[in-house]
Amino acid sequence: MPLQDHHQILSVDDHLIEHPRVWQDRLPQRFRAAGPAIIETEQGHHVWQYEGRRYPQIGLNAVAGKDASEYGMEPVRYDDMIPGCYDPVARVLDMDLDGVTAAMCYPSFPGFAGRVFLQADDRELALLCVQAWNDFSVDEWCAAAPDRLIPLAMLPVWDVTASVAEAKRVAAKARRP
Repeated sequence: MPLQDHHQILSVDDHLIEHPRVWQDRLPQRFRAAGPAIIETEQGHHVWQYEGRRYPQIGLNAVAGKDASEYGMEPVRYDDMIPGCYDPVARVLDMDLDGVTAAMCYPSFPGFAGRVFLQADDRELALLCVQAWNDFSVDEWCAAAPDRLIPLAMLPVWDVTASVAEAKRVAAKARRP
């Protein structure tokens, strides 16, 4: 059956690409050097660096608007992505083009369930990074279109007590008018 005018599409498996300032704008000053930051490699690629390790997966899922021959495993620079990958206002415009009513957008850099932070050396920094992503998701990404973008929380899965506290914190934050 073809899509009808009264049908609505709710995407529950979208991904966003965090803009370069997500963590640097939210972490306490003493953690910023070790926290996630975009750096430019010698080859001119944008990659994430966290706790001194490089994560080159940026933009691997930023293929919207590109021909399959343009996909690859090389990191993608922000200026080579369509803005809807990292800008929530542009994302809503893309959703309009695709007929998507609302979307839940998963993180990209931290990986599934915040895997990067689960593997971190500094648990205090990792918790602050999880909280920063959640603040970004609620206060910036979803706040840009609260009727279209649905907040999604990441939890510090290495600590049950911290996970419960973070779930409660984000739930309270997301309920704000």
